[in-house]
Amino acid sequence: MALSRPTSKLPPGANRILFVKNLSYNITGEDLYDLFGRYGGLRQVRIGNEQKTRGTAFVVFDDVMDAKNALEHLNGFHLQERYIVVLYHMPTKQEAAAKADLERREKELEEIKRRHDISDEA
Repeated sequence: MALSRPTSKLPPGANRILFVKNLSYNITGEDLYDLFGRYGGLRQVRIGNEQKTRGTAFVVFDDVMDAKNALEHLNGFHLQERYIVVLYHMPTKQEAAAKADLERREKELEEIKRRHDISDEA
């Protein structure tokens, strides 16, 4: 018998990517891996290192429920003399349009391969 996670509803816009702001400029990737990794497997942590992005980071979880749990527990958390703000990453319209365009082009490519009987195998 497999154990299942509690099925609590996800809020609109919930995803595996968290946007963290109000971070100390001295924060390291290791600091964020240690803190956010308590809530589940992490795929990636990216800390802003340019003038406009300093004090921010993206934390990518393997599982959306782990991201939700981390957001609920860490928003407002006191870390290195700062109260961090944790939000779901909301892709810009430009990113969404680029993703939709990529999906459309991939479908077109699959259709062309099918029409000309081309397989992906080498």
